[in-house]
Amino acid sequence: MAAAVWMISTAPGPAQTEGESQALPVTVMTVTAQDIRPTATAWGNLRAADKWVAVADVQGEVVWRHPDLDAGRLIAKGTEVLRIDGTDYELALAQAQADLAALEAEGAQLSAEVANTKRILDLERERLVLAEGDLTRARALAEQGTVPQARADEAERATLLARRTVAELENTLALIPPREARITAQTARTQAALDRAQRALEHTVVTTPFDLRVTEVSAERFQTIAPGQVLIRGDGIAAAEVVAHLPITVFRRLVGDLPEAVTVADMMRAVPSTQIDVMLSPLSDPAQKWSARVSRIEGALDPRARTVPVVVTVDDPYAGAAPPQRLPLVPNMQVGLSFSGRVLTDAIVIPEAALHAGRVRLADKGNRLELRDVTPVFAQNDLVVLNDGLSVGDRVVLDDVSPAIPGIALAPVEVAE
Repeated sequence: MAAAVWMISTAPGPAQTEGESQALPVTVMTVTAQDIRPTATAWGNLRAADKWVAVADVQGEVVWRHPDLDAGRLIAKGTEVLRIDGTDYELALAQAQADLAALEAEGAQLSAEVANTKRILDLERERLVLAEGDLTRARALAEQGTVPQARADEAERATLLARRTVAELENTLALIPPREARITAQTARTQAALDRAQRALEHTVVTTPFDLRVTEVSAERFQTIAPGQVLIRGDGIAAAEVVAHLPITVFRRLVGDLPEAVTVADMMRAVPSTQIDVMLSPLSDPAQKWSARVSRIEGALDPRARTVPVVVTVDDPYAGAAPPQRLPLVPNMQVGLSFSGRVLTDAIVIPEAALHAGRVRLADKGNRLELRDVTPVFAQNDLVVLNDGLSVGDRVVLDDVSPAIPGIALAPVEVAE
């Protein structure tokens, strides 16, 4: 036992060699500040930006209809498409004109009466002066006994008659203003009737207010229509629009950070059209591309989805149409929308595959694995925009390291941006 103990204690130990663990080869990308433009997609149904509904204002029989007035036809602006019988309104117009002429003649007669009455009144006033002078002399002579009292009484009767005549003429002149006011009122009422007849006569002709495509015709020739009846419906062809429902976060991302001077009203009115670009394409033929613009934001959020209703307008939706190769943008067509928002400058962007449950794997300065928490803002096109956690110059590991143990040695290989 003593010999065995001695041999074990004096035996040499196992051979040892010095060395390091083998480094794991990985691909890395150096983080740089980039400019990125947020994008979003949506879809919706087209509708005409301008709609026209022709409603009858007068009653009568349709006496003429445009030969192209049928559903689906294109009609230019200012084209007369329907004519209603206006005989009754022409008669009313002629009657009003005759009444105006009669009132004008009555006014001229009244003016002549005023002039004649004023001339007669002047003469009667002169005669009254003479009669009063004669009365004064007769009374003086009667008091002296030169003439009988009957002569004085006769002079007084003549004076009273002259005064009565002057008073009647003055009363006649006093009644002239009410008569003039009555003629003025009658003239105004007759002029209103004439204007009403003229307006009704003008409304017997229906013309198109803009270039449109007819969608519905409810009036036929020889049909008697009533006021308030819908005659024609049409859609304008100058522009088409579609309402795209975007989540609030997506809309905020497209608009970006606005300057402090920009108010909420500015954002709802003018900013979207200047900050957001839109491309539109029919779902039936995505190869067709139409340039569009954000024209406005509707007044309220969608009550069910709580999304922002963005109205996108396409100008001249029939331009270059050559069916079936290139279809025009007609109402109720389903279209896809691609939004491009305000450019984000100096953004930290990494591939989406490099993000693992809110963490990013890095190669530190000693080529050791480091795990770091980051805050993503949004993701698009396999890229993720980060809010914090990374800085320019950090090296992000793109490979899936398993197990991801912090501190393991790495052999990083840089890849192109």
